[in-house]
Amino acid sequence: MSLITISRGSYTRGKEVAEKVAGRLGYECVARETVVEASKEFNIPEIKLIRALHDAPSILDRFSYGQEKFIAYYQLAFLEHMQRDGVVYHGLAGHFLLKGISHVLKVRIISDMKDRIKLEMERERISEREAARILKNDDEERRKWSLNVYGVDTNDSSLYDLLIHIRKITVDEAANIICDTVKFDHFKTTKESKDAFEDLLLAARVKVALIDQAPAAEVYARSGVVQIKTIAPDYKEEELIEKLELTAKAVPGVRDARVFVVPIVPFGN
Repeated sequence: MSLITISRGSYTRGKEVAEKVAGRLGYECVARETVVEASKEFNIPEIKLIRALHDAPSILDRFSYGQEKFIAYYQLAFLEHMQRDGVVYHGLAGHFLLKGISHVLKVRIISDMKDRIKLEMERERISEREAARILKNDDEERRKWSLNVYGVDTNDSSLYDLLIHIRKITVDEAANIICDTVKFDHFKTTKESKDAFEDLLLAARVKVALIDQAPAAEVYARSGVVQIKTIAPDYKEEELIEKLELTAKAVPGVRDARVFVVPIVPFGN
């Protein structure tokens, strides 16, 4: 079985496409559940985490390393969900968080603004002007979020395997296209792709374990060996290396941990 990520804007009917694809393939359909799991770990109201996925990350600025912590917890919850295979995820960040995993079909659903405005007007019972304002703002905030967090523009078509325009192509037809495409050999799970996923998941688990000691650390894993890159003042380097190694090695699945510290040079030296 494969994994499918569907990136979409508001009122593009991407959620409907995702649900139809999951139903036809017998896959699990996931979106908000991962946010709920992340909120339990992060210990702030779920609504703030949901907003953090839609808006630029200013909401998290009030917390010490809030953005780094949120991303770490969210990525772990997301990957643990996707570990099951046979999952359709619709929402933000899926194609970013599964970067380098070959058994993932990455889809972007778009729709004409006039059609989106009409849907928003009908569902929210608001004026055309208000619907247009809300949608344009939402699109821009989603774009800012991905640029701020990952340095990637969600409008970049090169991020996706499929770009589907819901206009002449209906929701049912879009679901058929995705179901047919995911059967290609390119998207089948292999031992190599599964190993790559397990490496990504282990790195995410170690990242969360280290989050209070080194919230800005970069963590990589391969076959149970973890590499950690972070920064620290000269006088704390040895102490930090020892702490991070001990914490990382306590994470199940870690065979060895290697820490690389870039010294912080005091201002004026």
